[in-house]
Amino acid sequence: MSKLADYRPVAAGKVRHLYEVDAELLLLVASDRISAFDHVLGSEIPDKGRVLTAMSVFWFEKFADLVPHHVVAWDDPRIPAEVRGRALLVRKLDMVQVECVARGYLTGSGIVEYRATGSVCGVPLPAGLVEASELASPIFTPATKAALGEHDENVSFEHVAGEVGAELAGRLRDATLAVYSAAREFARSRGVILADTKFEFGLDASGTLVLGDEVLTPDSSRYWPVDGYEPGRVQPSFDKQFVRDWLTSAESGWDRASDTPPPPLPDDVVAATRARYVEAYERISGLSFADWIGA
Repeated sequence: MSKLADYRPVAAGKVRHLYEVDAELLLLVASDRISAFDHVLGSEIPDKGRVLTAMSVFWFEKFADLVPHHVVAWDDPRIPAEVRGRALLVRKLDMVQVECVARGYLTGSGIVEYRATGSVCGVPLPAGLVEASELASPIFTPATKAALGEHDENVSFEHVAGEVGAELAGRLRDATLAVYSAAREFARSRGVILADTKFEFGLDASGTLVLGDEVLTPDSSRYWPVDGYEPGRVQPSFDKQFVRDWLTSAESGWDRASDTPPPPLPDDVVAATRARYVEAYERISGLSFADWIGA
């Protein structure tokens, strides 16, 4: 049986580590760490890495006919037992350095930019929209991929075209909106609103665009319950917005504008966040998370 120490570390992000298995394959390992406001928090969320992996596997398999993806296996002997359940064996790709964001609702950095300019990433929007307004049709709002600890920066489609070429930029936009639209429709059938999400794509040796990284998880997406949805206010969510809300509350005592790192999360916030991640997986997939842990 393989051990993690057998593989060469390639990269480490806020939540994931990447290891080289061989000339063709990588091991993508999700941790239980959680990030917010460009900080990796000292507190971990138990089973979060397993939820992210299980959710990614569900979506990758569901949309395999819509867009190629990088996953080779999630239960292969080359995946060490110490990370089984929170690791994927994936193909190496030439990753495109663009965060491919799709929005169907106006929230987060989108509502901030809209209030300032009336548009998001150069896409003009109608007047009078409010927090959590549903857009007439989903929009592609890409961002630059920032280094660890720095902010992703929203950019226009034209900016992306200038960086990677118009043809590839068009393929990124089309694939992003196609996957988001299909996922949004499916999530809605499960009583969940997929407000927005971000994807990462790479190119294989033949130049085919391949969906990589994680996909449609509570870390990369905003999920809201359909019940109680009401534009004009921040929605309850199944993602890490719960953590963001606590950090910016008076209870945390943390000043986001300061240079000090965020405080540890209280036990009740950790437990509630874990419960939200698990509920998101189970509601959308229709599967039991306990079965994934025992797989």
